[in-house]
Amino acid sequence: MTRNFDRSFALMFLVMLTIAAGNTALQSVLPALGRSLGVADSAVAAAFSVSALLWVLAAPFWANRSDRHGRRVMILLGMGGFCVSLTLCGVFLAAGINGWIGGTSAFLLFILGRLIYGSFGAAAPPAVQALVAGNTTREERTRALTLLASAFGLGTILGPAIAPYLILGHVGDVEVGLSGPAFVFAIFGVAVFVTVKRVLKDDRGIAAGVHGAASAYPSIGGQSSGASVKAATEPKGGEKVGYRDPRIRAWMIAGLVMGHAQAMTGQAIGFLVIDRMNLPPAQALEPTGIVLMMGAGAALLAQWGLIPTLNLKPRALVLVGLVLAAAGTALTGMATSLYGIATAYALASLGFGFTRPGFTAGSSLAVGPHAQGAVAGKVTSINGASFVLGPSIGVGLYELHHPLPYLVAGAACVALFVYCWLSLRDVFDTEGEALGDPEM
Repeated sequence: MTRNFDRSFALMFLVMLTIAAGNTALQSVLPALGRSLGVADSAVAAAFSVSALLWVLAAPFWANRSDRHGRRVMILLGMGGFCVSLTLCGVFLAAGINGWIGGTSAFLLFILGRLIYGSFGAAAPPAVQALVAGNTTREERTRALTLLASAFGLGTILGPAIAPYLILGHVGDVEVGLSGPAFVFAIFGVAVFVTVKRVLKDDRGIAAGVHGAASAYPSIGGQSSGASVKAATEPKGGEKVGYRDPRIRAWMIAGLVMGHAQAMTGQAIGFLVIDRMNLPPAQALEPTGIVLMMGAGAALLAQWGLIPTLNLKPRALVLVGLVLAAAGTALTGMATSLYGIATAYALASLGFGFTRPGFTAGSSLAVGPHAQGAVAGKVTSINGASFVLGPSIGVGLYELHHPLPYLVAGAACVALFVYCWLSLRDVFDTEGEALGDPEM
């Protein structure tokens, strides 16, 4: 890579990091905000479910438009949507905090602001991927895109970690309070937007031999699966593969169930900390941040440390992960102290840190080389779909009985373990390459 592109790559890394961190920072403070405004817990979850749904629908659309209209335009569109959305969300939440409008009205307007993020924020990641892929050799491409994907995953960790430090006081007579993270990340997003506009050259009308892939919705517990990297490195065309294809059907079921279990428990954790610790909402952010950082650290330990060391095959990764996730989620639901919640949630996250790469690798290895792009797209969509209904299901169960989402997730992991034990198998030829076995 040239020195000029090294500078552009660093900027693209920052774009991905900012989008993911801003979204998850807002997610981490929403339980406390909802409680302070007197809004039902399910309404908080619905705000992100609607945004995730639009992201899942819009991401493939923008990925295709990136090839037609240029990478720079799409990156600016995504960052612009990110900034406008966070600014509006901050204004609406501040209006509710200051009593200018009711809490319910503030959250309804907040959801409208989130619609902008879900609709336009998804434009940037595939354009960033395509820009990086188009400026790297084939040998450099996978490494560069994997590093780029790590920015997305790192952002989902940093957002909740720094959110408690962005709670602001008064600006004049206006109380900013818990809406602070929205404003701070909007300002940071504007700085990134301006930098992108100044640094990147207009590339409209320039043909490119590579394309970007839709990225899964950046959410708490939603570390990058790597599937979008595979899709972005594969040429267009190739074999078409459906979700019910016998080769990947069991892997798709496993990914959907484990993804929902993770999304259910992750979205409810802020409420659990508030209620189990009996804390005022404004004092719950640091304990919640500790729990989320413990979970993120455990997931990273699995993905960056244990998996390369243990060298387990995809089926074993899924099975081991499900055992750990089942125990961790059940223990989280029963924990009564901050130490207990953080430790149990870390155990659950460690398990999901095994299952997600296992699901991704197993799906890829189940088919031949001409179907890799299609399967990678399916994996990404499954990961994204889990964060559409999962948070609302989890918080809905939480409203019925606080331990319920964690006990249900644990039971689902146990049932899925039995299914995966019977249905999943690793498929390799004698040299370790993937075989596309139609009978799988």
